[in-house]
Amino acid sequence: MSDTLRHALARARLGTVDVAAALEVDPKTVDRWLKGRVPYPRHRWALADILQLDESDLWPDVAQPRRTISHEVKAVYPHRWAVPQNIWRRLFQGASREIDILTYSSLFLAEDTGMIRLLASRAEVGVKIRILLGDPDCPEVAARGVEEGIGADVMAARVRNALMLYRPLQEVDGVEIRLHRTTLYNSIYRADSELLVNVHAYGTPAAQAPVLYLTATKDEDSTAVYLTSLERIWAIAEPLR
Repeated sequence: MSDTLRHALARARLGTVDVAAALEVDPKTVDRWLKGRVPYPRHRWALADILQLDESDLWPDVAQPRRTISHEVKAVYPHRWAVPQNIWRRLFQGASREIDILTYSSLFLAEDTGMIRLLASRAEVGVKIRILLGDPDCPEVAARGVEEGIGADVMAARVRNALMLYRPLQEVDGVEIRLHRTTLYNSIYRADSELLVNVHAYGTPAAQAPVLYLTATKDEDSTAVYLTSLERIWAIAEPLR
């Protein structure tokens, strides 16, 4: 019996069904965790994030305590798919000033109708939202498709699909969408001073590449490098027509 996990869920007022929905697993799987079975690493990380605890607090026998790499690093995820869905929602929901999305397509976000509604709702309360997607006809998008192994045409189609899904946001005051023709070394998702940076690696799809969760605290931090890059791309990108 995992009393530590049971007590943590009780303090957070979360039930088995709540956890199962957040992690997209069967409720029976959560029951097994409560009975003592140790979750897979990706589920341990996600649960720890939901409960705002360290993994080692919940499973001290199997988890190594996280060491502080830098004051600006909140978390490092081995793959983009390993970032819990609630982290994406909490990131954008918490924005009070600005949200920026810099990527080639970010189709995984565009396909989430709840996320589109969330972005629209933030804009409606005064949050400035800028979305930067790749120009589907540019050689940089084609090259990325080849590098990921899905092909130039498939990559361009992904961008066009994302553009179609994001386009309704153009009707919302405070949202602006632009197309860029740059080589992206990282995709950047920014909400005020917090960033999720999806590192790009040659031959690796973005969903399989690592993600850094950063908080900007000083002008000389590494977050300033990513934000400067974002601003430079925004300045040369073309408004979506």
